Amino acid sequence: MSNSSSISHFLLLALADTRQLQLLHFCLFLGISLAALLGNGLIISAVACSHHLHTPMFFFLLNLALTDLGSICTTVPKAMHNSLWDTRTISYKGCAAQVFLLIFFLRSELSLLTIMCYDRYVSICKPLHYGTLLGSRACAHMAAAAWASAFLYSLLHTANTFSLPLCHGNALGQFFCEIPHILKLSCSKSYFRELGLLAVSVCLVLGCFVFIVFSYVQIFRAVLRIPSEQGRYKAFSICLPHLAVVSLFITTGAFANLKPPSISSPSLDLALSVLYSVVPPALNPLIYSLRNQELKAAVWRLMNGWFQEH
Repeated sequence: MSNSSSISHFLLLALADTRQLQLLHFCLFLGISLAALLGNGLIISAVACSHHLHTPMFFFLLNLALTDLGSICTTVPKAMHNSLWDTRTISYKGCAAQVFLLIFFLRSELSLLTIMCYDRYVSICKPLHYGTLLGSRACAHMAAAAWASAFLYSLLHTANTFSLPLCHGNALGQFFCEIPHILKLSCSKSYFRELGLLAVSVCLVLGCFVFIVFSYVQIFRAVLRIPSEQGRYKAFSICLPHLAVVSLFITTGAFANLKPPSISSPSLDLALSVLYSVVPPALNPLIYSLRNQELKAAVWRLMNGWFQEH
């Protein structure tokens, strides 16, 4: 029996048993992380350098790209390191930092996706009030509130989780440090505090989800009343990418954390964790750029300018 004060490191889940599969996982994670870095980096650069993209929609998209970069850089590099060097260890402080950063970026992403839904609702359902409701000051305040609330939320969860005594070893059934797997190591009834916080988290996610669904019901009702086909296409081109990103993020994250224990298995947990923490940062830039002509044009101009300079 040991407690958390004597634990200097945790053992993460081994992704493969053979050296060939370990190198394959390393290459897969490398490809996904490079795609995420390139895609989100291009979005950030295009929005920052193109003055005609300095609008609320693209301002929040820039913030979303920052959260995607942060979340994938929190989990994937350590997994790549462990696969390449055939190890499973992560230090106690490194695990705490990983938990804090991952919750911080994921909570920020949920807040930003909800704010972006509000942006689309106002632009389509209340266009005459758009400049008043979503001025530059209001956008800055909403983004700051998203980041600040995520910081406090993450700090509370991390401090509470790592204050629990741990006496069931130090092996985690995940390739990164995740709160539910750390709670399984706890030997104290005080872990019910963290379960209470997780229940509050679920309520917050459901609240955001209900707000998004209600907003999109109003949005689609308004879009279907637009007389011109071109106007409907433009409205859908703004809304559908956001709806796809929201659906991917919330459904995979919710199922990963709310699935019944009877269907839980290491392979399923691994697949779901990859789906909600690794895949969205790589896919989001592609989803947003497929139907957004302004963003695609800005990215092409940025890339053409770079190639001409070099």
